[in-house]
Parts: sequence; C-alpha cells; structure tokens
Amino acid sequence: MTFASRMTRTPRPFNPERGAEGAALFPMLAPELRGLMEGTAGCSPYLRGLMAVETGWIAAAMDDPEGALAGEFARLRATAPDERPTALRQGKRRVALLTALADLAGVWRLEQVTGALTDFGALATHLAMTACVGAEIRRGKLPGMTEDDIETAGGMVALAMGKMGAGELNYSSDIDLICLFDETKYSRDDYLDARASLIRATRKMCAMLSDITAEGYVFRTDLRLRPDSGVTPVCMPMEAAERYYESLGRTWERAAYIKAYPCAGDIEAGLGFLKTMAPFVWRKHLDFAAIQDAHDMRLAIRNHKGLHGPVCLPGHNMKLGRGGIREIEFFTQTRQLIAGGRDPDLRVRGTVPGLNVLAAKGWITPEVAQTLTDHYRAHREVEHRLQMVNDAQTHSLPTAPEEMTRIAMMMDMDQADFEADVRSRLAAVHELTEDFFAPDAPAKPCEQVAELDQQVVERWKTYPALRSARAVEIFNRLKPEILTKLTAAPKPEEALIAFDGFLAGLPAGVQLFSLFEANPQLVDLIVDIASTAQALARYLSRNAAVLDGVIGGSFFAPWPGREALIAELSARLEQEGDYERQLDTTRRWAKEWHFRVGVHLLRGLITAEEAGREYADLAAATLAGLFPAVQIEFARKHGPAPGRGAAVLGMGSLGACMQTATSDLDVIVIYDPLGVEESDGKRPLHVRTYFARLTQALVTAMTAPMAEGRLYEMDMRLRPSGNQGPVATSWDAFQAYQETEAWTWEHLALTRAAVVIGQPDLAADIETFRQTLIQRERSEGKVLRDVADMRARIRAAKTPASVWDVKAGDGRMQDIELFAQAAALMAGLPDRSVMAGLQAAQSLAWISPEVAAQIADFYRQLWQVQISSRLLGEGPINPDTIGSGGAGFLLRVCNAENMPQLEQRLLQGYVFATEQIESVLTARAEETPDEHSEGSP
Repeated sequence: MTFASRMTRTPRPFNPERGAEGAALFPMLAPELRGLMEGTAGCSPYLRGLMAVETGWIAAAMDDPEGALAGEFARLRATAPDERPTALRQGKRRVALLTALADLAGVWRLEQVTGALTDFGALATHLAMTACVGAEIRRGKLPGMTEDDIETAGGMVALAMGKMGAGELNYSSDIDLICLFDETKYSRDDYLDARASLIRATRKMCAMLSDITAEGYVFRTDLRLRPDSGVTPVCMPMEAAERYYESLGRTWERAAYIKAYPCAGDIEAGLGFLKTMAPFVWRKHLDFAAIQDAHDMRLAIRNHKGLHGPVCLPGHNMKLGRGGIREIEFFTQTRQLIAGGRDPDLRVRGTVPGLNVLAAKGWITPEVAQTLTDHYRAHREVEHRLQMVNDAQTHSLPTAPEEMTRIAMMMDMDQADFEADVRSRLAAVHELTEDFFAPDAPAKPCEQVAELDQQVVERWKTYPALRSARAVEIFNRLKPEILTKLTAAPKPEEALIAFDGFLAGLPAGVQLFSLFEANPQLVDLIVDIASTAQALARYLSRNAAVLDGVIGGSFFAPWPGREALIAELSARLEQEGDYERQLDTTRRWAKEWHFRVGVHLLRGLITAEEAGREYADLAAATLAGLFPAVQIEFARKHGPAPGRGAAVLGMGSLGACMQTATSDLDVIVIYDPLGVEESDGKRPLHVRTYFARLTQALVTAMTAPMAEGRLYEMDMRLRPSGNQGPVATSWDAFQAYQETEAWTWEHLALTRAAVVIGQPDLAADIETFRQTLIQRERSEGKVLRDVADMRARIRAAKTPASVWDVKAGDGRMQDIELFAQAAALMAGLPDRSVMAGLQAAQSLAWISPEVAAQIADFYRQLWQVQISSRLLGEGPINPDTIGSGGAGFLLRVCNAENMPQLEQRLLQGYVFATEQIESVLTARAEETPDEHSEGSP
C-alpha cells in the first residue's frame, strides 16, 4: 500500500506561507500528499528544512515508505568506514523526515515510528563502532585482533538503555549507551593496551555520532548510565561491571536493565552479559520493596525538576510531570521488578508489551492495561510533535499560547479540544499510578489497642525484623491495621502472643512488610495462621518468601496433580544453569507448595485425606523433578548412568500417598546396569560405586542445609540388610534378597511401596515383581506371629505420651497399618492403602464388615488428628498449649464438637481397635512345627 492510501490525518499549517513553500517543492505528488507537506512545513521549521534537502528521496519514498527505509539501511551498511560520518548524517535526515511524515499522517502507529527510529539508532551505533574499532585494529593498536574481528568490534558491545533498548526511541532523543568489552578475549599481558584502545574507539564513536557538522549530527550520545560514571572509563570490562552491580547496584539500575539490549558490536557477548545480570535485575522473590524505591525516584525527579503541584498545561513536562510518560513507565517497570524474578514472561523490554503481559498474568486488569496503553501512545505522540518543531530534545508543552496552537494544529485538532484531551489524560494517568506508588488513604488508627498487652507490642521494636530504619518506617504504617486485626480475633491476647512469635522469628522485615503493605489481605492470613497453627507460623517466619505464592494468581486453585508439579519444577530447573541455583530453586518451589497445602487444610479448603495425598504428591514430584539435575551434575565427572539407570522406590507414607507436613521420605534405590561394569566418563566408576555415590548425591541434594534451607529428611533403613547393606541395590540383588532372605516385615513394607523415579521399563519391572511377591502363597500363622512379635517390639520401644499421641501404640495408626498390611499380604492385594488392607482382612474372614468399617473410620480419625498436629506444634497435641484457635481447627478437621468429645472417641477407639487386632492374632497365629517366628519367608 502507498503512503497516501494509508493517511488518516493531516497537520494544519500553522504558518500558511511556510506551508505553501513546502508544498511547492513537490509538484510531482498527489494533492493529499502535497497537503501533508504543506501542513508539515507550516508547523515545523526543522522538517521544512529537511524537505528542501531531501526532496527527491522523500518524494520517491511515498510509493513504498517501508521499502525506502530498508533501502536506506542497506545503503548505509554498504558505506565504507571513512564515508560513514557523512553517510550517517544523510541517513539521519531521511529517516527523521520519513518517520515524521508517517507519524503526522497516521500512516504508522506509534510502535512503527519508534521502532524505525530505534532500528536506525542501532544501525548507526554499530556502523560507528565498527568503523572506529576497525581503525584501531588496522593500526595494530588492538592486540590479537584482525580484520575478521571488526564486525564484532573486538569483543566490545554497546548496550542500548532506556527508550532505545526498549525499541521506543523518541523523535529527538539522545541515545543512552553502556559500552563494555569482553576482557576474556585478551591475554593478561594485552589487557591494558586493549582497554586503552577500546576507550579511544568509544570516544571516537561518540564523536562520529554526536558532533555537529555542516551535514548535521546523527545522535546525541549519553554514556552516563554506566557503573559509577563519574570515575569509570567510557568503556569498561564486563567483569568489573558485574562486580559493581553485585555489590553496589541500586534499584534504579535494576529498572534500567529491564530495557537493556545489545545494539552494536559483539551482540553475543552482550547477550551473555545480560544473562549474568539476570539475578541482579530479577530477584528470586516477589520484590514489593521496589515500590517504595520507585516512588522515591519519582519524588527525587520531581524535586530536581521542580515538577510538584497540580497540572498546569503551559510548560507542563509530558515526560516527567504529573500524569506523564515516566509515570506509566515506572508503573510498568516496578510491577515487572516485583514479579519478574518468578515469572520470566514478565521480562519484556517495551512499555506497551509490559502492560499487556502484566494484564495477561493477572497483575493488573485488562482495563487498566488498555487505558494506560492508550494514554501512553497519546502522550508519546504529543512529545514527538514538541520535538519535531525544531528538533529539540524537549518534553514540555509550550508556555506561549500561539505555540500551543502550533502543537494542536500538528495534531490536526482545535486548540481547546487538544488541551482538554491532554488534561484529561494526564489526570487519568496520575489517578491510576499514584495509588499504586503512594496510596492517599492513611492507615486507620487502632482504637482498641488498650485491650492488648502493651509490653508485648513494645518489645517488637527490639526484634531482628525491625533493625533497619526503613523496616520500622514501613511497619509503623502497617501496625495500626495489624493491631486492629489482632483485637478482632476471638481470643485477642492469644492472637497477639502467636503473632509475636511469628514476628520474633523473622530474620528481616523490609521485603515482607512491603509485601503486606501492597497486599493487605495477607495480614488477615498471617493473623489467622499465627493464632491457629503455631508450627505453620514458625515455618512461615523462617520461610516468609512462601507468601509470594499466595499472590501469584493460582494459590487457591485446585491441586494440579503430581505430573503437573513435576513438569513445573523441571521447567524451572531448565532455566537455571548453575547446579547450586537449581537446588535453591527446588527448595523455594517446594516450600511454596508445602505452605499452600498447609493453608488449604487450615482454611478448610481440603480434607485431611486430600492434604495427605497432596503432601505425598509434592514429595514425589520434588524427587522426580530434581533427580535429573542431580544425574546431569554427577555425569559431568563420571558419565551417564549405565544400563537402565536407577529407580527410587517410595516406601511407607510416601509409597502409600499419605504424608504429613513433617514426614520423612523412606526410600530404596534400585539400579540395573544391564551387565555394564563401569561408567563411561572422565572419571569412570564401577557400577556399584557409581550408583552408591549417585544415591549419596541425591540424598545430599534433598537434605543439605542451603541458603533456602533443606527439602526433606531421607530414611534408607528399609533397604535390603538395612544400614549394613549398600545404599543402592542392584536389580538382581534386590530380587534375590526379597525371594530368599527378606523378613516378613520387609514384605509387609512392600505392600505400601511405589516407584516414584525411574525409567518406565525398570519401574514396570519393579512393580510387576512387587505384585508377584505379594501374591505368592505364605503361611498365615507365621505372618500373624511375626506381626505379633513386631507389635511387642514397638510396645517395648515406645510408650504413647498421651491420648493425643496417635501414631505408635496399641490400637493406634501404626498398629492398624501393620494389621492392614498383613491382610494385604495374605490376600495377595497390591493396593497400598490401609482401607484396602482392611477390606482384605474382611475378605479373609478375619473381621466382619461392620468391624472393618469401624476400624477404617477410626483410622481416618487418627489421621485427621495426626496431620493436624503437624501444623499445630511439635510432637503430640497438648490441649493446654494449642489455644482456642488451634483447638477450633482440630475440631473442625476431626468433625468433633469439643475436645473432651474427641478425646473420648480416641480412648474408645484405641480399646476397640486393640481388641479386634489381638483377637485375630490370638485366634489365627497358632504355632506349627516347621515354622519359626520372624524368619525368612
């Protein structure tokens, strides 16, 4: 399509005489195009001058503006280095004129206009850089570099910052660059000479772009965004820049790097540098403290520029003033900084793309995104016209009324309509963004604080979380709301003491308090947790970052299932190149999901049985997601796993998919080398040693205390021969042991076993073997005598601490599980659940259907107490210390009216379950001459 066919508006000539002069230059053009030239020349002396110089080129460009732009870029690329200063200035004239006309006529939307200006800026920078670095190379001043290294500028790169980095360069903008070089391309002896040469080249490059000659200039260049620009050279080694940002980088520099992009020189080196910068820019936790940092920057800019106060259109700064472009950019970038560390999709460079992805991810509404996008585009169009008049780097509306008329006519609008439109948009932007940065509503004072123990409140100021002045400042804004919530709790003093314990356990406060301030609903959750579940509150104070997940958008969504969890963790680990970061990432990920299960149970969103399955899903997914990373790291030294590799057999509660918040992971590692004797790697190992060390690496990955804590404790005592056996067992040895040496209790344990990691064929073989082993014929009397012997050993080893100690003891969970496993073994039932085992006991005529149902109901009650107790505190429940909130939670989970009623249920249930189990054991465990207790099967 031609230029004329796409026109949607035409500027009105502010100066008719100058407009007519401009139109007269183009008798060859169609009337509508001459009208465009007339309006443009009548409004902009700068553009009228460009028309006079580039008449023939711009007239031809009207047939195909995009093709003309591409042709100009091609011409510039073909220009010899010594001709580039002049050629680039001619290119600037042509690009400036074409983009202005396309903008004024509505032929190109804003993004096309700024994109064309940005593309030219990147090309000009690259051509200037390679010309200047090439000259150094040809003179032999850049050691080790040849003609082949000119295109990559000898390892030097220019990072485009600000609007150029985002692809949003404005009409008369300067270009912000950070020039770096890859010092690894030079030997230690050549480093200083290379550094001096590249500094010279950088200065010459800037001169080529910014010096004003008879042909004009290309771009004003600004190198002040580099680290500590007052004392550092204009071109720095990347390693020095990295050290600066790691130790001294500030929030405004993090925000600046959102838009950073390599535009010239060694692009690959630039991309590598930005990858190393990602942890600095994108924090691993939600960073709500960035809101205050951004607000402080806004205030500093306003103070410096004197831009406080209400909007007054004459002289109003469309970029930095109230409701201006910078407000929208800060709003977008700050939200990206908050969540971009957790969600790479938010790491986009442009303002409009940033608003779109924030809306898509639920951080802002689609309506807010569209409104700010519309205002941003309108603001940028006004800014462009201010700059087009005289090619001035200005952002302020005119103070003279006639000049305001000029801008309105460039917009093809009446002045009154133009001013009303601008004023309305500025007010709308201010209203939307100001509430985010600095909510106007002050915190309500707490009128009922007198009900709370003031000594407890006073000691808060001594806690580690309130050591810094900034933490105190934020907390003081939150304090009235927190005290109000505590006062409104059913038991205010209990809630206060519980919250005090949570606050005392926090190692730091700025990030968390900023999170609370931006998300007030979290205060309700904290008070609820602190006054109800003390163990969960302690967990939260040690791992406060898990609250990120609460506001991540899907915290209260349905449970995704084990396979989805594995896929999510695997995807996250693929993004982390460093093994230690993979381990920390796994810990952060698992903690968030772990916390979610606890909160869902606490809030009554899931049942105790569902919580048990979810905790088990999470444990299995953590193992399955992390093990490939462990294997890859291990293979770096010792090669990939021989044969079919290793499988992890989950035992106990992991295999049965019923875990609590504090469950260990009972596992057996089985490997199948398929006859291979040694691994194939830099440091090969015999297969037995290989898999033993691989197992130890997995255990270390799961249990090692790191910056993000530990994942799970692992217990491998159920492996063949227990602690005397190897930590990893070969597939052949495992089968032989189970068939000829295993004790009855080991076969009972296999009734609950399930493969959680392993190649599909090996996993299938293990499961087939498990089922075959369970289904083999065996003596009922011997199995039950062995069970009776195990019950006696458990009874001797541990006495229940109280009625609330529901795990080990006669008639308690472990006792019922042992009985159900014995029934499953005798019935040849591969199902892993206690309920299925009780059904098997019924089918064997050990117990009646009524008894099976009663024991099953009682086991569910015991499980409800057990899983609740792990959120309420350490060890068995103590009704005297869990408080009213904890008691209410326990009673709701257990469907009981009061604690005495629940206690009575437990006491009666213990007696009933014990009587039924012992009745079966007594009646059916008669000794036979050829059998002995707890021997091999």
